[in-house]
Amino acid sequence: MIRVFIDGQAGTTGLEIVQRLAARDDVELLEIDPAERKSPAARQRLFDSADVAVLCLPDDAAREAAVLADGRCRIIDASTAHRIQEGWCYGLPELGSNQRQALAAAERVANPGCYPQGFILMIRPLIGAGLLDPEQPLAVQALSGYSGGGRTLIEARRAFGSQEAERRNTEPYALSLKHKHVPEMQAYSGTKIAPLFTPSVGQFYQGMLVGVPLFCSQLRKGADYDGIYHILEEAYALEPFVDVLEPGAETALTDGFLNATACNGTNRLEIMLFGHSEQLLLMARYDNLGKGAAGAAVQNLNLMMGIDETTGLTS
Repeated sequence: MIRVFIDGQAGTTGLEIVQRLAARDDVELLEIDPAERKSPAARQRLFDSADVAVLCLPDDAAREAAVLADGRCRIIDASTAHRIQEGWCYGLPELGSNQRQALAAAERVANPGCYPQGFILMIRPLIGAGLLDPEQPLAVQALSGYSGGGRTLIEARRAFGSQEAERRNTEPYALSLKHKHVPEMQAYSGTKIAPLFTPSVGQFYQGMLVGVPLFCSQLRKGADYDGIYHILEEAYALEPFVDVLEPGAETALTDGFLNATACNGTNRLEIMLFGHSEQLLLMARYDNLGKGAAGAAVQNLNLMMGIDETTGLTS
């Protein structure tokens, strides 16, 4: 029996993790008395009782919790606080051939951000294969459901009347170009230059698209549309949760449109390639609460505990 304490269980990611673990007969969820949820002593007792603690907290609170839990149990931190910090294993199993072994042995795992996963998984193989210069500046455009903004944004968006929902249907944000996910994107994709990242929030609860446009003239070794596809297909051929769709991804479109919500409720991340001989568009689609957050945490938990990483997850 794996004993799991979710510190911050009542938050959006915490509730999603509970949903994925509650039905399992190999997991015991440890719960804190709501009156003691801010008590360091009470939390330390639960850390002592747990095999793994999952921190679903704001960054500063996650840093404090990591200190409280250190040496008492293994940790998965779902916040941004430790993703590029030394001593923490980055929780993206598909990152490379040794990443699963690293996660299995890790005491402290930083769950990856939602937006970075799509960018990293599309770009890292191309740089690794020498098809894309790591010094090449890259742009990233993304769209997420409003659940990615946490409770405050969820409550605000759900309170919209029909006119306001239509008027504010899709809105770019982080226009200072200093989104907190950018350092993580750069650190694990292999690019030497911080990508220009422009996310948007849509008037839907969950689902995500992450797109990277490329000119074929930006590619090395005469790489083209088909070459990019084959590199990505080979990179993820054996991955249980990453699907590289056929070029043009016709089966993923509805009347020529690409919907952000088609992977909702799964841990699947779809990579698609659109374009022609001069211009390319790489696109990733996944559930920002699934593979983008809670599903990723459960996948990491499984690997850390030495069981099949797909346990309790839907592909």
